[in-house]
Formats: sequence, structure tokens, C-alpha cells
Amino acid sequence: MTETRTMDRPDRRNILDEAAQGVIGTPMDRPEGKLKVSGTATYAHEYNLPGTAFGVLVRATVPSGRLAHVNETSVADIEGILGVYSDERFLRNPAQGGANEAPVQGTDIDYFGQAVALVVAETFEAARDGATRIQLRLDADDDGVFDPASSPPEAQPDEAVDQGDLSAAMADAAHSIDVTYTTPGHNSAAMEPHCSVAEWQDGNLILRGSYQMLKYNRNEIADAIGIDPAKVRILSPYVGGGFGSKLGIAPEAVAAAIAAKALNRPVCVALTRQQVFENVMRRSESKQRVRLAADKDGKLSGLGHEAWVSNLPEESFAEPVLQATHFLYGGDSRKLDLYLHRVNRICAGSVRAPGEAIGMQILENAMDELAHEAGIDPVELRIRNIPDMHPEKDIPYTSRKMEEALRTGAEAFGWDKRPAKPATRREGEWLVGMGMATAARINMLQASEARVTLKADGTAIVETDMTDIGTGTYSILTQIAAEMLGLPSERVTTILGDTDLPPAAGSGGSWGAASSGSSVFVACEEIRERIAERLDCKPDELTLKDGQAICGNRSTPLADLLDSDICVEGRIESGKLSQKVQSATYGAHFAEVAVNAVTGETRVRRMLGVFGCGRILNEKTARSQCIGGMTWGMGIALHEDLMFDLRDGHLTNRDLAEYHVPVNLDVPQQDVIFIDERDGESSPIQAKGIGELGICGAAAAITNAIFNATGVRVRDYPATLDKIIAEMA
Repeated sequence: MTETRTMDRPDRRNILDEAAQGVIGTPMDRPEGKLKVSGTATYAHEYNLPGTAFGVLVRATVPSGRLAHVNETSVADIEGILGVYSDERFLRNPAQGGANEAPVQGTDIDYFGQAVALVVAETFEAARDGATRIQLRLDADDDGVFDPASSPPEAQPDEAVDQGDLSAAMADAAHSIDVTYTTPGHNSAAMEPHCSVAEWQDGNLILRGSYQMLKYNRNEIADAIGIDPAKVRILSPYVGGGFGSKLGIAPEAVAAAIAAKALNRPVCVALTRQQVFENVMRRSESKQRVRLAADKDGKLSGLGHEAWVSNLPEESFAEPVLQATHFLYGGDSRKLDLYLHRVNRICAGSVRAPGEAIGMQILENAMDELAHEAGIDPVELRIRNIPDMHPEKDIPYTSRKMEEALRTGAEAFGWDKRPAKPATRREGEWLVGMGMATAARINMLQASEARVTLKADGTAIVETDMTDIGTGTYSILTQIAAEMLGLPSERVTTILGDTDLPPAAGSGGSWGAASSGSSVFVACEEIRERIAERLDCKPDELTLKDGQAICGNRSTPLADLLDSDICVEGRIESGKLSQKVQSATYGAHFAEVAVNAVTGETRVRRMLGVFGCGRILNEKTARSQCIGGMTWGMGIALHEDLMFDLRDGHLTNRDLAEYHVPVNLDVPQQDVIFIDERDGESSPIQAKGIGELGICGAAAAITNAIFNATGVRVRDYPATLDKIIAEMA
């Protein structure tokens, strides 16, 4: 049976707090951890199926046009070549994952480096040789657009807000700023490159790969190759990082499926690191203008935020830069606008914390500029501008720990020691400063299902097609089931990443743990009710602990109550409540940097993140997510920059040698503090998303610290030493 719960009203029962097993919130080790560190967890490229052939994708060398002809005879002399494939069904761009639109397919070329053909051979080396030597005839167009500034912007009306009179507010303000910042594109660059192993059995496709959202990926691949989704099974038990790049299927999945069908044998297609940079989604570059108007006390009267981003001509996704700006701060007069430029560059899509990662970054830079202009402490300025109600929709917030995070962080970091005047603290050649920023990320509950089986021997199995992309899903779902059923965690087995299992929300948007965890919770709650019936006990009087069922003065071994397995499928759905409240996670970043007065080099000395994100389900995995986000914030602030040649739109730094990310010596001591929070309006388990919160605002804290250290504002990210030293001279 399926037990369904719709979130139409708050759930403040605190059942997980009242449960007696005591595993929720603890830093329990990952159940699959030993498999991963010993190299025995099977990732996509490690399926050694009998008879597997290997394919390598061929890239377009023109930025716009059509594939006219593939000369297969040009590789016929390579030993082991099995076939060369190009097909109208090939993906031109990666699917967005969950979007209600068909993947873009065909032989048209949209950008330099696009996958246009596949060479398959007995060995990877032969296929790679063939992909290098294959001769293509490409009909190039002359109308490619490579510079966003040369493309007319398309307004995105769903993001537009025009409330009050911002111009008048700016004119009448005691303090105001009007600043423009730019951010470059980013790549997810997950540790595990994309890979798909396709196999056909009796007309059914089995796809082993690295994907984040299997229930959507199944439909995407079925739609692309033209079969019933019921004939597709996807296996993705282990994913070596995604950050949005594996939300949807990428070109290698479709190419592998087509070739495997033609050859009647498994085909493995893995992307090289360079192909990952070219064939998966990038974060769009942006130009952002922020206008802030405030009275003499720093209270905002006006807020303007305009952003310009880009994407391919046929893609509807526009980086939602304004997402947090809509609800984070007050200001009666508001003007928000988002514009999309059409360019022949790599497809833009969701990269960790789409929207807030760069929108919060610039908004928090602007708030720091206003604080300096008004002579108000940056922490205090933010606290003064926390609205009581959503400033645009006039709806209440759910539990919101923003002020507590700001004050807790300021005290723990020693914010009172920050020099109010920039460029006044010096240690030899090094100028030292502190900066801070608010963190915020929207919170969403998505439809999700899980099957929980309490077996007659007193063990339990959790099954769902939910994925674990390094976020700790195996741990969290195990802990929820163990807590609810009163079992030691080692007596619970969690099985993930198989579309034959109940469809989960998937790993994306920071909704995975709360959504899939709630479906497990719902199933377990029904199991508890059945156990209570067998004890002639009310469910709220039942205690399950250490394999014992306790009611009143009776304690009965759980196994004695089970003459057969109890199997329940739980389903959670977002309901009417989501339209009545604003749900988000909040926090604060604090950073101390040292900037070399001679070279302009920046070194981050320490960082602190304080976060309020609902119930913490596993302290260890939650902390890891926050540290990862903060580290990425360092990359955004100081290193990361997708560089495109404006002559033909090709990406010039398409590997980790040239696309710079933080390494060990760049990353200082990082501390994380969690604010105790239960949000009964967000989910039945009172948890909220955490995977993306740590990146939101982190870069701004670092560049605000650079200003405090040097007096230099770098408004063109990243803040590399050449930009800093030029302003210091």
C-alpha cells in the first residue's frame, strides 16, 4: 500500500525528537563509506560488462551550423573500429533535469565543441584515435553570436517586480548606492566525469551512469531515443559529485544507447575532462546592477536589482539571479528585472545554488558598500533590514534564523575586532581585513516516494530511486528509518539509485534530504501504527527502542510482533502550505583575509559559517556540505572563470589545469555552527535543504574582507591579484 501525505498544514509534532533511538542528528558514519574509501563502490565507468565496447564523442569545430557528412572511411584502417554513429536523436545540449520540455536534438550545431558523432571500438584507445582522425563536413553559419553584449536582451517577465517608486526613493535617500558588478561563468567540474554504459536486453534499455534525478532522467532518455519509459531502467547507486551537471542526461547517454542498439552489445561512453567542460551545463556569466536607498539609520526604502545572463537560442533556462533578492531584505520601493542574452556558447543551466550563488554574492557586496557609505556596522545594517513579512507577496516566513545566525557568527568570529576603517591593519607586507555576508537559499519540498519494509527478523530495508551525490543520502535515510522503527542503524539497509524502485525527488535544489526523508518518515509512521495496533496501543503511546516495542509497562521484542514483513510505500507531496508562506534557509559567512601590499595576492586566513536550516539529520554530512560550499565560495571569489574566445565562442580553459579551483593550500581553517531549528512548515521531519546554502554569499564575505583590508572594491570577479594591485597602486 502507499501512504500519502500532502503538506497542506504545518507539522509540529516533533516525532523525531520524541523517538528514543537517538540516531537522528548524530554524526553517524556513511554506511557505504568503507566501500568508497576501499575502491569497491561501483561507479559508472567501473561496470565491466562482458563484451563492452568503448565510444568516444567527436566535437564540432564550428560554433554554429550543421553536420552535413561523416566520412566513416577515414577511420576504417584503425584496428578495432566497430562503427561511427551520428543521428538525429543525438543531444545537441544536455537535458536540464526535471524541466517540462523535450531535450534539444538534431544535427544542427549550436556551439564550438558540441558532440556531433560517436566513434566506437573494441578499446578506448582505438575509439579515441578514431575520434581524433574522423573527417567531418560541417556547414558553418556566419551569424553566430559569441559576446552576450552584442545580443539583444530578452526580458524575463516572471522575475520582474516594479513596486513603488525606486527613482524617488533614491533621490530622497539619506544614503544610496548604485553599483554594477560582473561575474564570469562557472563549471561544476565534479570529481567523477560523466559516463554512461548502455545495454539492451529484450528490447529494454539498461543504462548505468552518473545521474542525479532518475525519475526525470528515465523520461528524458526514453523521449530522446523514442521508446516507452517503462522500457528503461537506470542504475546510478554511486555518483562522484554532480552540483547540477548531472541533473539531466548528457550527450554521452543517448549516443551510448544508440550505438549499443546497433551493435547489440554494451557500449561505454565516458567524457574526457575537456568534454565535461564543453558538454555539460555551465553557470552563466552575469552583469548585475544593484541600487539601494536607505534613511539615516540604514533602513532600506528602495531596492533595485537588475541582472543580465545568457543561454543558447533554444534553451528557456535563465539563471534566477534575483531569487533571494525577492524576499531577503525590505524596502517598499522595489524594481527587479532579469534579462537573457542569446549566444552560441555552451548550454547554461543549474550549477550549485543556481541564482543565489551569484545573486546573493552581488547583493551582499552592495549591502557592504551601503554599510560603508552610511557608517553602519555591516552586521547591524542587515539586521535592521530583516522584513517582518515577504516584501512583495505579503505572506509570512516559516522559521527564520537569520538574525540569530548573524549575531552568533559575529560573536564567535570576533567581529568586534574588525577595523571600521579600511586598510588600517598591517602585518609586514600583509594588509589584513574582515568581511561578512548573509547566506540565504530558497527551500522547496518535492514529491518523493520510498518503500520501507520491516522484516519479520527485526531488520528493515529502505528502497527508493533517490541518489547520493556525496550528500549523505545513504546515511540520512538509514537514520530516519532506524529512529522511527527503534532499530540500531546497522539493522537498516538502504538501497538507492535504481528506477525499478519508488520514484524519489532526486538530488537537486537542496530538496533531496527533506523530500526523500519525509517519504521514508511517512512510510515508517504507518508501520508504527500497525505495530501499535498489535499491542492494542495508541500510536502516540508507543516507544520503539533497541528492537523493543514498549507500551505502558509492557516491553515486547519487535520480532515477536512480526509474523510476516510489513511493507509500506510512503509518498510526500508539496501542498497548499507552500503558497501561503515563504520557506528558506538562512545563515551568515565571516572571513578574514590577508592581501599582500606588494603583489596583491589574497590569502583567506579563516572562515566561519553559521547556518539555520531546520533539523540537522546528520551532523557530519551536513557540516561537510557547508564546508564544501564555503570552499567553492573561495573559488568564486578568487579563482574560477570560464574564458570564451569572442571570435568563435570556444572555451579556452576547458580543463583543471587552466580552470582554477581552490586547492589544499588555498583553504584555511573553516568552522561551521548550526543554529538549532525545527521548521514544521517545511516538511514533516522539520528539516530543510542544506546542500547549497553554504555557497550562497560566501564569495561576498571574502571580497568584502578584501575591501576592509585594502580599501579596494573588485567589481569584476574573480578578485585576482592583477585587479587588486591595479587599484592599490
